Amino acid sequence: MQRSNAGLFWPVLAVVAVVDFATKSLAAARLLPQGMPHGVYGDVVRFTLVHNPGAAFGLNLGTYSRWIFMVLTIVALVILGRLYSATRAGDVVRSLALALVCGGAIGNLIDRVRSPFGVVDFIDIGVGDSRWPTFNIADMAVSLGAFLLAWVLWGEDAAAESSVAAPAAIGAERRELT
Repeated sequence: MQRSNAGLFWPVLAVVAVVDFATKSLAAARLLPQGMPHGVYGDVVRFTLVHNPGAAFGLNLGTYSRWIFMVLTIVALVILGRLYSATRAGDVVRSLALALVCGGAIGNLIDRVRSPFGVVDFIDIGVGDSRWPTFNIADMAVSLGAFLLAWVLWGEDAAAESSVAAPAAIGAERRELT
């Protein structure tokens, strides 16, 4: 494991998980009754307590959703851990992306473990009846981290393709000159 990335990775992961846990605890204690919107910025930004037994956008796999998503989260964390261990020392963006995704995944996993009701969601954005699915800090971290990770991995693929293509092009030029 590249230790030089640990100074960024572990603190970001911990901050995401702790802030997610704290905000969900506050939401569960203060945004009662469940489903009642509390305006933050007019009708555009509201806090509305809901429990999501499924996954993103309310994806639900029935009675065993909680357990299925727990297992899938653990598998994802193992894969992300392998990506982290393969990260080059000093690769700040990749380390940050992985920390955000892992921190968010752990935050939602904690909810699945501690409550049969599912993940606490409370951030409610939209206008009138046109609303984005309610989400939380962990969801924001996973989304941002996934976007950054996709960008980094796409850049790595493009760099690998250009490094493979360059010698082939040089070889073709040499053959044409002779």
